[in-house]
Amino acid sequence: MRKIILICFAVIMSCSNNPENYIEHLNGYWEIQEVILSDGTKRQYSINETIDFIQLNDSLKGFRKKMKPGINDTYYTSDDAEAITAKIEDNKLNLYYTTLYSNWKETVLEASKDQLKVLNENNVVYLYKRYQPINLEIE
Repeated sequence: MRKIILICFAVIMSCSNNPENYIEHLNGYWEIQEVILSDGTKRQYSINETIDFIQLNDSLKGFRKKMKPGINDTYYTSDDAEAITAKIEDNKLNLYYTTLYSNWKETVLEASKDQLKVLNENNVVYLYKRYQPINLEIE
C-alpha cells in the first residue's frame, strides 16, 4: 500500500512540475516581487514603476515589454520590445530573448496563474506575481 501511495505522489508531482504546463501561464502582466542574487542576498520590491508584459503565440514566439501602469486598466510603453522564443530543453522551459543589442536566456523554474519564477544566466532568480491593475471607481 505504501508503494502505491508513493507512486501516486510521484506521478502527481511530475505532472505539476512538467515545464510544458508552465507555458499556459506566461502570457500577461507580471510585477517583480523579489530578486535572489547568486550569493543568496534577497531584494524585495514592494512598489514598482514598471511591470513586464509577456505575450507568446501558439508557435512559442512572442515578446516582452516594459509597461508603466496607469489607472483604470491603462498602460504606457515605448515601442521597444524583447523578442522571445520559448523552448523545452532537458525537461526545462527556456526563454530566449533577443534585442538589437543582446541575446540571453532565462529558465522558468515555476509558472502558475499567480506566480512566475525565472533563473537567468548569472544565477539570479526573479520572482514575479501577477499584476493587479489599479481601478478607481468614481461614483
